[in-house]
Amino acid sequence: MTRVFTFPGQGSQAVGMGQALAESSAAAKQVFAEVDEALGQNLSRLIWDGPLEELTLTANAQPALMAVSLAAMAAMEEAGITVAGSAAYVAGHSLGEYSALAAAGSLSVADAARLLRIRGDAMQSAVPVGEGAMAAILGLELEQVEALVQQASASGACDVANDNAPGQVVVSGARAAVEKAAELAKAEGARRALMLPVSAPFHCSLMRPAAERMAQALAEIDLKTPKVPLIANVLAAPVSEPDEIRKHLIEQVTGRVRWRESIQWLADNGVDEAFEIGAGKVLAGLIKRIAPGINASSINTPDDIQKML
Repeated sequence: MTRVFTFPGQGSQAVGMGQALAESSAAAKQVFAEVDEALGQNLSRLIWDGPLEELTLTANAQPALMAVSLAAMAAMEEAGITVAGSAAYVAGHSLGEYSALAAAGSLSVADAARLLRIRGDAMQSAVPVGEGAMAAILGLELEQVEALVQQASASGACDVANDNAPGQVVVSGARAAVEKAAELAKAEGARRALMLPVSAPFHCSLMRPAAERMAQALAEIDLKTPKVPLIANVLAAPVSEPDEIRKHLIEQVTGRVRWRESIQWLADNGVDEAFEIGAGKVLAGLIKRIAPGINASSINTPDDIQKML
């Protein structure tokens, strides 16, 4: 078996996530304590007790999802399952890249938490609330959506933000342009074109101020070579060199999350098992659609770890 460990992004958050891990594993509990201390905030209480509206705020959701992923990873390590011993690669969806890097020993938990708080704040403040939007286009291929985005760009900034799976592409940009792209997609025969309940237009050119802020923040962080290569979102290929990783994390703020291509690269290079580590089951579902030959499952409870053992 050749394995990849994958780490979820925004949208997978839920009140109560990771609580069973913290209650059953001292190592998992320690991760939540480290994140709370790094942020000077009782984030774990918000994660476990809510309210969901506050947890969903970008500045909270990003470090919260990372905390749950790394708590699950710590509980796995306590049970003898390590990244270096079990996985050939790590990959993360958007903010999940920070979880992946911390799991692979490239970033400390505290640094990952602080970077994601800065990233969340910077993304939130890059565009005034209400001026940006994102939409999921279901049932059209990437090339069709790229053509629509080009047409919609006459109404403002508009980019493909996420190429998630065949027939599932997310567009992002100025609200008028994204609404136009959604309208064009329906006319083109899209099964659905859904405006997403997000607070900012992620992974598009409007995020440039956030990318500049992340360049400053990442310049101050000591990034180590990860124990296994990271499949970078913007490359859909492996990277291990710390300066390369830093560069791609900055590009990722405005760049496309090439998830479909990343999983395809893994399938083409002998990976036949994937574990999604942290909250939800979104990535496992996408992996099954992209590469049915990869056996994909999620690890987010103590029972899941026992099954993996």
